[in-house]
Amino acid sequence: MTTMVTYPEAELPARLAAQVADLEAQAWPGAGAGHDPALAPEVVLLLDEEGTVLASLALLRKTIRHGGRTYRAAGLSAVVTRESARGRGHGGRLVAAARAALAADPAVDLVLFSCDRPLVPFYEAAGFTRLPGTVLVGGTPEQPLATDAPGFAKEVLADFPGADTGADAFAGARIALYPGLVDRLW
Repeated sequence: MTTMVTYPEAELPARLAAQVADLEAQAWPGAGAGHDPALAPEVVLLLDEEGTVLASLALLRKTIRHGGRTYRAAGLSAVVTRESARGRGHGGRLVAAARAALAADPAVDLVLFSCDRPLVPFYEAAGFTRLPGTVLVGGTPEQPLATDAPGFAKEVLADFPGADTGADAFAGARIALYPGLVDRLW
């Protein structure tokens, strides 16, 4: 039996935070743990019956401008499954639950994030839509990081729960995400 829990990142119990940090360090050696507090990070966890973290992800939020409009955007970040628990659907279940929670949140107009190209089918299976030709530009205006940078094999995925938000406004576009230097992309 598994349990799904969500915490604001700042309120994540130390025992769980240590497990998440270990999983992220295994997946992305050298990357720092945690997210920019300005992005209102929430951590979503899938726990086994002993309280071991099987899978983890972070939900980040910020307002963006695109096409002359302002959108309340959310994104997935640091999606990881414990190596010994992979291949059992835990990550897919966690991502699908996160998508459903964001779709039900009236404060979210759209969900945008990037992933490595081989992971696109995984996220599509959870209900996200690939946006061919779309580029997220992260970092800062002075130090940008774009998903189409040389050697950066990324794809952009999205969901559009906002009533008047559609993929056509974002397909094939360069989107200035600019989450900062802590979370250069989400």
